[in-house]
Amino acid sequence: MKKGEALIKIEGMKYYIITFGCQMNKSDSERIATVFEKIGYKPASKIDEADLIVVNMCSVRQSAVDRVYGLMPKFEKLKIKNPKLKTILTGCVLKKDRRIFVKGFDQVLKIKDLLRYQPKYSNNFSVFVPISNGCDNFCAYCVVPFVRGPLVCRSYLEVLKEVKNAVKKGFKEIWLLGQNVNKYRSGLTRTPTHPPPSCRRQAPSTRNNAEVNFAKLLRMVNDIPGDFWIRFTSPHPKDFSDELIETMAKCQKVAPYLNLPVQSGDDEILRRMNRPYKISQYKNLVKKIRAAFKKYRKGLEREIAISTDIIVGFPGETKKQFENTVKLFKEIKFDMAYIAKYSPRPQTAAYKLKDDIPRKEKERRYKILTEILKNAALEKNKKFVGETLKVLVEAEQREYLHGKTQNYKTVKFEGPKNLIGQFVKLKIIDALPWGLKGILI
Repeated sequence: MKKGEALIKIEGMKYYIITFGCQMNKSDSERIATVFEKIGYKPASKIDEADLIVVNMCSVRQSAVDRVYGLMPKFEKLKIKNPKLKTILTGCVLKKDRRIFVKGFDQVLKIKDLLRYQPKYSNNFSVFVPISNGCDNFCAYCVVPFVRGPLVCRSYLEVLKEVKNAVKKGFKEIWLLGQNVNKYRSGLTRTPTHPPPSCRRQAPSTRNNAEVNFAKLLRMVNDIPGDFWIRFTSPHPKDFSDELIETMAKCQKVAPYLNLPVQSGDDEILRRMNRPYKISQYKNLVKKIRAAFKKYRKGLEREIAISTDIIVGFPGETKKQFENTVKLFKEIKFDMAYIAKYSPRPQTAAYKLKDDIPRKEKERRYKILTEILKNAALEKNKKFVGETLKVLVEAEQREYLHGKTQNYKTVKFEGPKNLIGQFVKLKIIDALPWGLKGILI
């Protein structure tokens, strides 16, 4: 299979997909599976049974890129056993990496036009529904605009159709995905010759002349009949409107959980990251979100769980600037945080800056924030002890079933495997920093 050569339908061909990255990458892989099965390929249960291996990669962190490099020798050994084996690399691939990967893969392909395919879902209870793709923000550290392109929004009609089909099939959790999900617009008033700056793809013509923004889309999904939860990722603080806050709190199917990336607790670092908000604005936003849920929700749902994304060791980050992030962690008391040690990415603005924070110092800062997070998370999790919670069971690990609460807390408990994919009621008997322990009611 040479570069540019189309996939050929061959009876009995088996494919195997390896996915790195975020929920968007996972969603893309589900659509890749649909493409292969449409031409007659079958999924392989093990990598060494595959005739075609697809790696759907992420370039956001160098560590993810290194993992792909690490797979290449393994593929060479597999090709000795199976000379017919072909390998494809796709996903978020930077130009710099592409030049190297073309030597190790039979094909390196761009991900495009996948939104039009109905995905082959990886499970029967939780579904990823992309509502947009790409980003116009150009944060100084981020490669997404370079590998995904500008923001493109799906028609709200397409989104609703996909969600309705998933709910009819019994899915219990709907994830709405986008790199800047709260900038979603399905414009109904503009003509194709005058596209809006935020979203270049328009919805089909309709008699309704109103524009569908993300808040309105959430209300539409919430109004679909059925017993399911709504989650979404990733929002940008600068695009979080009061309308969206109230909509989240009022729509009872929207789970009381939010990942709200802050990236740094220092205003100057945020400015250099090209994150156009100040910490005072971020804290005020968190305050308004928490107040709205206390106003419109009952019970434990009144306290929305908030997680965040943080980068430590951004070029030029002084110890004093890092201490501002420490102060933010202590003040906000996040339920969870995804802490990354800065790694320079080609093509980004920050790539031109000297990566001047030593690896050991980045590790030290990472550990400090993790310890603060651990204490805050344990304090919050203790509030659930003795409560009865609705949990979506996701998997079995080490003789325990694991699931998620509406607040996105992980719960482990003993029970039969046939509960996977179902809602269950659990009484919480213990709290740990990174999760809960429960018993079946």
